[in-house]
Amino acid sequence: MNLNIESGAEERGMQLQELEELRLDAYDLAMWYKEKTRMWHDKNLRKKELKVGQRVLLFQSRLKLMPGKLRSRWIGPYTIVAIRANGAVELQGSDPDSPSFMVNGHKVKPYRNGMEASVVDDIALLMPNSR
Repeated sequence: MNLNIESGAEERGMQLQELEELRLDAYDLAMWYKEKTRMWHDKNLRKKELKVGQRVLLFQSRLKLMPGKLRSRWIGPYTIVAIRANGAVELQGSDPDSPSFMVNGHKVKPYRNGMEASVVDDIALLMPNSR
């Protein structure tokens, strides 16, 4: 009976060792996946070219409290007054007397005015003869 307990304890120790190895392998694979995903994301990032005097739209992150899921989350346009070294952007409203405020540079995108929707050639589809 003493032999059975010792062999059971040894077998349980081996099972715990295998479980620990599986956990470490899963951790390594997760780290590898995160690194690969991060590299792909960084490779496909586009750098924003912001300049002083440029008009931009501001992302409104507090829109969740307002009803209407079809409302635009971009407000503005605002004019860039200054760009800081840490990525912050100083914005001013369309009125020159309005106070300026600082926002994160990731929350703005260039404003493109004069974008016009154009109609592409209409092609009339012929209806087949019905019998």
